[in-house]
Amino acid sequence: MEKFEESFTEGYLLYLLAQASADASTEFHRSLANQGVPVSKWRVLATLYPTRQMTIGQLADHCLIKQSTLTRTIDRLEKTGEVKRHSSSDDRRKVLVGLTSEGKTLAAELIAKAKIHETDILSSYSIVEIDTLKEMLNMLRQRVKQPEHRRQAG
Repeated sequence: MEKFEESFTEGYLLYLLAQASADASTEFHRSLANQGVPVSKWRVLATLYPTRQMTIGQLADHCLIKQSTLTRTIDRLEKTGEVKRHSSSDDRRKVLVGLTSEGKTLAAELIAKAKIHETDILSSYSIVEIDTLKEMLNMLRQRVKQPEHRRQAG
């Protein structure tokens, strides 16, 4: 049997993270599609649940969606009565988006399914391994945002 050299991507952290996310999400995203729920809608509902309010810019960053795409998503969700826009009490120029009661109901149902999916894909890991994985990923996210923790490419 011929032995093949490992490709760069097989050991490249960013590729591994992206591939792991895609692999872990495929089944859940398929179930969302079967319910007629686009991933962008799921991300908005889950992010705002239960009472969080955010600007479009904040929501776009958090949901990993381009702001122009998110604006169209919010327009659709507002038409279906799942989110509502309103002015911030601190700054009337700032528009916040929050869930309506209909949006909260749907978000709760989808989050319950997401938790079952997460439990299923992590079922072969111990609680310690799961906690460590999540802790390390959160640490990575925080550190990449802080330039002092990165070595400059040179």
